[in-house]
Amino acid sequence: MSAYDPAEVRRLFSAEARAERPDLAMLCLLVGAAMDPELDEAGLDAAQAELDRLAGEVPFRPGGAGAWAEALRELLGGRYGFHGSAPDYQRLESSLLHQVLARRRGLPILLSVVWVEVARRAGAPVYGVALPGHFVVGFGPPGDIGRQVLVDPFEGGRVLTGGDAELLVAGATGARLEPSMLAPAEPLEVVVRILNNIRSWAAARPERSDVGLWGVELSLLIPSHPARLRYEKGALLVRRGDFVGGAAELEEYADLVEVVDEGTAERVRREAQAARAMLN
Repeated sequence: MSAYDPAEVRRLFSAEARAERPDLAMLCLLVGAAMDPELDEAGLDAAQAELDRLAGEVPFRPGGAGAWAEALRELLGGRYGFHGSAPDYQRLESSLLHQVLARRRGLPILLSVVWVEVARRAGAPVYGVALPGHFVVGFGPPGDIGRQVLVDPFEGGRVLTGGDAELLVAGATGARLEPSMLAPAEPLEVVVRILNNIRSWAAARPERSDVGLWGVELSLLIPSHPARLRYEKGALLVRRGDFVGGAAELEEYADLVEVVDEGTAERVRREAQAARAMLN
């Protein structure tokens, strides 16, 4: 079966992002279809089937939050060896769900998606927790210090104490752990963070501006996206030689920001003019 057409990927992603209850696994797999031209419909179905298979190996209703956390740690972190390490931050595959399922390696947020999707299918009270700088997984009542259990899939599902979570937040931001940081992350919030990681990865590698452009285009399909994404898309198009398309995006961004920042709007319009001049 052939890979997805780019326009079809965008259509499917946009529809899922605007669904009443967006499917996290499907959104992540569609990100993979955008970034990996070898991922076709059969590969997407196979990834979903793998999540189902892993969920089928979780013991039936292990008990409370701690028991669920231990069951998932033994299965995913122990038997199947899902975890992460520093070199995984340098690989695009670490941000693509189908590759993480195949390699059993990835960034904290993608490994957390695996934990959440497997545990959810098994009936666990599970959710992602978007701590600043490090994504983890929660079991049990959100924000209930006495009953909520946090695990770190990047470390094979290690259970975190309150002190561990505080250190993660302090290390990332220098701030204190606030109860609001322990709230469940919504699917779109998770996907936005994944796309931000992909765009950052591509920004450090000018030769992969194609990946950066895909990351921006998918981000623009998510409701309530930042207006500055228009500027980022325009700049990427100009860098890739699409001067007309890039100038149009820059001008659209200038129109959006003019009401709040005339100086920025004027500067961006000059960038658009410079892009069009490259055609001469």
